[in-house]
Amino acid sequence: MLVSIVIPCYNSEHTIGKVVELAIEEFEKLDDYECEFVLVNDYSRDGTWNSIHKLTQKYPNVKGINLAKNFGQHNAIMAGMNYTEGDLILGMDDDMQNHPSQIPQFLDKMQEGYDIVFGVFKQRKFSWFKNLTGSVSRFLLWHLLDRPKHIQMSSFWCCRRYVRDEVIKYDGYNTFLQVLFFRTSHNIANIEIEHFEREVGSSNYNFRRGLKLFLSCLNFTVIPLRAATLFGTLFSAAGLIGAVIVFIRKLLDPSVAIGWSSLMCGMLALFGFSFLMLGIIGEYLGKLMLNVNKTPQYVIREKENIKPDTQKNNVRKEVSDHEN
Repeated sequence: MLVSIVIPCYNSEHTIGKVVELAIEEFEKLDDYECEFVLVNDYSRDGTWNSIHKLTQKYPNVKGINLAKNFGQHNAIMAGMNYTEGDLILGMDDDMQNHPSQIPQFLDKMQEGYDIVFGVFKQRKFSWFKNLTGSVSRFLLWHLLDRPKHIQMSSFWCCRRYVRDEVIKYDGYNTFLQVLFFRTSHNIANIEIEHFEREVGSSNYNFRRGLKLFLSCLNFTVIPLRAATLFGTLFSAAGLIGAVIVFIRKLLDPSVAIGWSSLMCGMLALFGFSFLMLGIIGEYLGKLMLNVNKTPQYVIREKENIKPDTQKNNVRKEVSDHEN
């Protein structure tokens, strides 16, 4: 069984070679599996593409894709998935925190019949700030997305070929890969894996990039708009009830003074909520415009070790499978 390993690469010239070589060592211990790699350089600022080029020269089962600009981690993965040929597709990071030694656990779990398996870290080796923002993000996504409630998602995952075939049909600009998995299947499992320390450098995800990735989930849920309707109804009802109470109190006791401070607090709260909802609606409209204008999901500048007809053959195979 061929396993395609897709790795988005960004500023990882010192780690990507070690990731590939350790993964190859793991597969040499497995009798029933072969592997290929699709390494996607997401417009790194260092010599990552040169490192990928050397790997493609050294290993015939390593494919390289060089993107024309930085499209983000999930879009880079989508680019790589379009050129996979394996029966299983495994996604992992390039920084050695998703360690190749954990790969056999994914393959063992997939043998139980699951369509998708996510690795869950026993102990997260991130900074306290990233752990905090990650916890908030997971809590919000837990309630915003349609997914099995017992499942946690991560950047270390494995899926079957048919899941990949469905996922790559999505051509929108803002990609949230795990949500596309949830739209395809709920036959999903988690496994506990070790989270290793970063060997070189620091995380490329700052708060701005993390927020951008989180907001991409708005492409796949209307719950914030429904929440706006709910809170708008509640505030309107509260305002009406308050107005009736004030009117009755004024009739019963004309000397009662109307509080300016409470009025201003109420106006600030209501206007703040209104602008928040307008911002959310603006996000939806902006993403809709980007998709309507056919903003590219990714643009490939050059490829290594990829046959010209690889993607076309994948499409033909997909069509043939559906016809059968």
